[in-house]
Amino acid sequence: MKRRLLSLWVVGSVIAVSVASGQGTDTLRLTLGEAVARALAMSDEVSLALSQISVLEAQFVQARAAALPGVTLRGGYTQVTKNARAAIVSSLFGQSYTYTASVNISQPVFQGGRLLASVRGASDLLDASRATLAETKARLSVQAQRLYLSAVLARQLEEIQVRNAELADQRVAQVEQLEKAGRASRYDLLKARVTRANLEPGLLQARSDREIAQIELRQFLNIPSDLPLLLVSEIDTTVLRSVVRQIVADSGSARWPRPLLRAAELTLEARREALRAARADFLPTISVFFNTGYTALPSTSRFPTVWGRTSAEACPPGTPEGRVCQNNGWYPDRSYGLQLSWSLFDGLRAKGALDLARANERIARLQLEQVREQVVTEVARALSEFGRAEATFEARRQNVDEAEEAYRIAWLRFERGLGTQLEVTDAQLALFTARVNAARAVVDYYLAAAELARARGQNVPLPPLRPLSR
Repeated sequence: MKRRLLSLWVVGSVIAVSVASGQGTDTLRLTLGEAVARALAMSDEVSLALSQISVLEAQFVQARAAALPGVTLRGGYTQVTKNARAAIVSSLFGQSYTYTASVNISQPVFQGGRLLASVRGASDLLDASRATLAETKARLSVQAQRLYLSAVLARQLEEIQVRNAELADQRVAQVEQLEKAGRASRYDLLKARVTRANLEPGLLQARSDREIAQIELRQFLNIPSDLPLLLVSEIDTTVLRSVVRQIVADSGSARWPRPLLRAAELTLEARREALRAARADFLPTISVFFNTGYTALPSTSRFPTVWGRTSAEACPPGTPEGRVCQNNGWYPDRSYGLQLSWSLFDGLRAKGALDLARANERIARLQLEQVREQVVTEVARALSEFGRAEATFEARRQNVDEAEEAYRIAWLRFERGLGTQLEVTDAQLALFTARVNAARAVVDYYLAAAELARARGQNVPLPPLRPLSR
């Protein structure tokens, strides 16, 4: 319940802060951190994992309760209208009113290790469920960051397409002026116009990709389609390399295993405890008990209010001498003992339970091996992807500046008649490709580090952020 209330508070805070910062509009201004918090708070997978933890917590309490002493309070009132034994044997059996009150205390002493195994197994399953929740949160965190950054990247790619189209428009206008001045041919003008027209499909595709990325982010975060959404964070490239290196260093020195692997190990331990509990069905059970209470047999319907005492004074007038009577009060009744129970034949129920426990333990062992192989594969894949992304990021750092300088030189050569329009087109294409690759390299570099941290079982941090440039 506390986790659910905290999740609702996080979501409410995210929405309130975002709407309040929208300067009186209904636009949802969303940062990357808020997107991750919203994903973790509103995800059905997280809610399901929390519900599973609640179930296992209740089962753990039940398993532990079986090992603790039991205290039972009983009370009763009986009124007899006809009593066959009193009519046949003696009127002593003909008590019309009976009051009883007792407390029974019982404690299991020996059950073949069943209770201890059940408690340990329930505890292991509870810890496994918590590890599963941690794995789910790590995966959702990376997925939320991936979708958010993909939407930001799609917007940047659209802006690059727009700038590329603007450069083409400027070249068309410049070639038109050169053609009027007799410094360019009709062929040069037609080629500039065709080159500009060929950029239009790419610009339309970039706009479509941006809208699709926004739709996917909305669906993942459960944001209504009619609510305007504005992403206000982007990766700060000035400190990205140092932050990523720290992420990789921390994930490489992680002390705790991957939550997915830890959950599989705990599940196997729980199955082994269940096997021990199944073996205990073949052994006897021993428990001790203590029962204390009071019984009252009043001769009238009046509720007894005194402690029981037997004497001649309590007898009614006319009672023969030497007879003693009870005073209609409460008389103590105590007993204690030891109970032994051993099932000699139960129709092979215990054998069936043991076979089932062995099969479940074998399945859990095989699943653990599969998870180990999966984790090793994911870590190797993440390392390889990070190496590729890091190399690409380093290679693209100066590429954009060089491509911009090459485009300016090609444009000046064309203006002065020293170069051809083909050189300008090639330089513009190279500049466009460099900008696109640089934008993708930044996102891929961080996401590769985040995925490596998740694969190694480390907490996934947020990248260094700055306000998104307009």
